Amino acid sequence: MDRLIYTAMTGAKHTLGQQGAVANNIANATTNGFRSEMNKLRAVEVQTEALNTRAFVVDASVATDFSPGPLQYTGRPYDVALEGKGWLTVQMPDGSEAYTRKGSLELSPNGVLQTRDGRPLVGEGGPVTLPPNAEIVIGRDGSISALEPGGGGIVNVVGQLKLVNPPEAELVRGDDGLFRQRNGQPAPVDELVQVAGGYLEGSNVNVVDQMVTMISLSRQFEMQTRMMQNAEQNDRAASQILSNR
Repeated sequence: MDRLIYTAMTGAKHTLGQQGAVANNIANATTNGFRSEMNKLRAVEVQTEALNTRAFVVDASVATDFSPGPLQYTGRPYDVALEGKGWLTVQMPDGSEAYTRKGSLELSPNGVLQTRDGRPLVGEGGPVTLPPNAEIVIGRDGSISALEPGGGGIVNVVGQLKLVNPPEAELVRGDDGLFRQRNGQPAPVDELVQVAGGYLEGSNVNVVDQMVTMISLSRQFEMQTRMMQNAEQNDRAASQILSNR
């Protein structure tokens, strides 16, 4: 009887975790460059001598849907989207690198090109710094050109975005929503990654699919709690029968 409780109890616990992931996906349906999270349950045997027939249910296959989102034209010179595969590189406070598809950029008061949450974009040799009051154009190869006021129409390349495309199987999502390589090392530059200036990439979350998944998980959780109730009723019935002997 306790085998039923093991399966139903741990299944209900991780179903709640899956519901949380789906709710997070729905909440980020309008977040630029967001990648939806996928979860699946599987059974894992309890490794003990006495309970070798028991199994836990675990959420052991957390994955990410890396399919691209739709491109939306904005016309802002600091908005960028990546066409196909690839990632923008940002610098973390500890100096390490992380990767994002969120291309809504801005200039800091010090002229550093950064994301809206203040993370500097990495270029050649460190964060990308741009001249003040210059007209900026970001090319398809990630090069940043500036037309300085009063410069007679002279365009200078002032920076280069670090564009990477590590294997998706080697990427892990952090609690901050950014991706990193599993081994913790920086990814090499990939010259094949292309940038669309003046565009933003939308989220790849399909709201209808996520709502259907949420309903399915709710019914699954209800079934698992009923299994625990049935196990309790069976235990009471068995105890009553044994007490009458």
